[in-house]
Amino acid sequence: MCKGLSSLPSSCLERAKGMRVKLSHLAEIHHKQKVQDGKMLQDLETLLSNKIGLQAFRGFLRSEFSEENLEFWLACEDYRVSSSDLQKIKASSIYSQFIHPDAPLEVNLDAETREALLSVTDSPCADTFDEAQQRIYSLMAKDSFPRFLRSHHCMDAIKAF
Repeated sequence: MCKGLSSLPSSCLERAKGMRVKLSHLAEIHHKQKVQDGKMLQDLETLLSNKIGLQAFRGFLRSEFSEENLEFWLACEDYRVSSSDLQKIKASSIYSQFIHPDAPLEVNLDAETREALLSVTDSPCADTFDEAQQRIYSLMAKDSFPRFLRSHHCMDAIKAF
C-alpha cells in the first residue's frame, strides 16, 4: 500500500513545491506573452522574445549545428530597426554572412528568394529581408522548435525561471 506523501522526506516535498511554483510562474508568463493586440502569438515568437528562452534555443541550435538560422533571424530583426543610412551596410553584411552561396553561415533559402535578395542589396529598404526572414522562421518553427521542446536545453530553461 502507498503510505502517501507523509512518508517522503521534507526536502523532497519542499523541492516539489518549489518546482510547482516555478512552473506556474512560467505558465503565467507564457500566457501573458501569448496575448498581444488581441491575437495569439506563435510559441516560437514567444520564445524568441524571452531572454532566457532565446539563450536556451541558441544553445540547442548550436548543438544541432544550425545556429545560423537564429543568427540570420536576429540580424534581420536588427536590420529592420536600423536607420536607413546603416541599412545598406547591414544589408551587405547579411548577404555576405548568410545569403551568398559561399557564406560562412549560409542559410537554407530557395534560389528564387536568394536571387530576389541579390537584386535589391544595392538599394535596400526596411522590408528587404522580410520574405527570407519569414522562410527561416517557418523552418525553425516547423523543424527545430519541436525538437527543442523535447531537449534538455528546454528543460534547463524551465528550471531557470
